[in-house]
Amino acid sequence: MAGAGFASFAIAPHIIMTPQEKPSPQTTEESEWEKDPSKGWVPVSNRKIRVGLVGYGASKFAAAFGFQNHPNVEVVAVSDLFPDRCAELAKVTKCKKTYPSLEELVKDNKIEAVFVATDAPGHVRHCIEVLKHGKHVACAVPAVFGSLEDADLLFEAVKKSGLKYMMFETSCFRADNYAMRQIYNAGGFGKLVYSEGEYFHGPSLSPAPAPTPAKTKTTVPSSYNGWRDGVIPQWYPTHSNAYYVGVTNGSFTEVSCLGMESLREINKGGKNQYNNPFATEIALLRTSEGGMARMGVSWDTPGFGGEMGRIRGQKGSYYGKYQGLEKDLPGLVRPPLPPGVPAGGHGGSHGPLMNEFVLSLLQDRNPLVDIAMSLNMTVAGVVAHQSAMNDGEWMKIPQYRL
Repeated sequence: MAGAGFASFAIAPHIIMTPQEKPSPQTTEESEWEKDPSKGWVPVSNRKIRVGLVGYGASKFAAAFGFQNHPNVEVVAVSDLFPDRCAELAKVTKCKKTYPSLEELVKDNKIEAVFVATDAPGHVRHCIEVLKHGKHVACAVPAVFGSLEDADLLFEAVKKSGLKYMMFETSCFRADNYAMRQIYNAGGFGKLVYSEGEYFHGPSLSPAPAPTPAKTKTTVPSSYNGWRDGVIPQWYPTHSNAYYVGVTNGSFTEVSCLGMESLREINKGGKNQYNNPFATEIALLRTSEGGMARMGVSWDTPGFGGEMGRIRGQKGSYYGKYQGLEKDLPGLVRPPLPPGVPAGGHGGSHGPLMNEFVLSLLQDRNPLVDIAMSLNMTVAGVVAHQSAMNDGEWMKIPQYRL
C-alpha cells in the first residue's frame, strides 16, 4: 500500500475509488433530490385522507414520517398511552383531537387510515384492531414479533378486510435500495445470484455518561414494558432483509442461522424475557429465485454501523452504484415529494414511505410494502432465530403471496 494516499479510498468500506473517478450521474441526480426533494412533484388529487396517528415513544415515529406535512392528509386524531406524550404528539402535528388509546381512536368514524407506531409486540393486535374498524393501516416495523401464528392471522385479516396495509420498512426507500429495485424491474440484474443485507447497530464507541440524580429517578422506560431488553436480533430483520425482498418482491425459502453468545449482561446465558443469548445473528438463506443471501443483524459489535446492502445478479451488480451489462438504465432517483414534506430520517426514507402509503390510497392500488412483502421480510427472521437456537439447522420458511 506504499504510496497510496487516503484519497484513494471511498468512505464506504466495500468500495475502492481512484482519485480520477467522477461521481456517477445517478449520484449527482440523487444529490439534487436530497437538496430539493419536491422538484418535479405533480399532485394526483385534491382529496385529503383523514389519518389517525398512534405511538410517540422513544423514536417519536408517529410524527417522524411527516403525515402532518402532506397536502393530501388531515391528521384528525392522535393517541399515546402516556398523557404527556399524547399532548406532545398533538402539538407537533397540530392536531386538536386526542384519544387515550388506539382502541378508542379506531372508533372515530372520521378516520380513514391509521399509522401504528406502537411497541413491536403490539403491532399485530393493533393492526388487526384497526382493520376490524374498517380503516386502512400503516405500521412501523416489524410486521410481526416472533410469532408465525400471528403472521398468518395478520395475513388473513388484511385479505378479508379488502383494505390497504403497508409496513414502513425504511430500507425500501433508501437511495441504494430504490435504485436496485428500479434496475431489477428493468431486467438489469437478471436473477439475483447473491445478496447481502446488514443492520449493524453497535453500542456507542464513547463511554456512557455517569448517571445523574435526575436520570436515576426517572420512571420512563426505554421501550414500552421493556420489550427491547434482550430482544432477539432476527426478530427485527427487515432493515437487512429488504436488500433482497424489497428489491425483488421475492422471498426466502429456507435458512440456516448462527449466533454467538453476547458479552452483554442482559444476554449472558439467555437469562432474559426471550431466553435469548444472542445480540448478533447471521443468516444464510436460499431465495425464491434459487440464489443465496446473507442477512445479518448485530447489536453488540462497536463501530461501522448502518443499514446497507449489496447485490450480485446474472447481468450486473450494485455496490454503491450499478456495474453490469444493461446500458439503458431507468430513472434511479426517488420520486419527488410534495413541497413541505421533508425526506426525513433513515437515509431520507421517511417522507417517501409516507408518500407511497398516501398515494396508494389516493390511487386505490397496493402500496409497495404490502402485506405479502412485509411478512416475507419479517417471518424469515423468526425462523432464522429458531435455526440459530438449533446450531444452524436448515429450516423451511413460510411463503406469502397475494
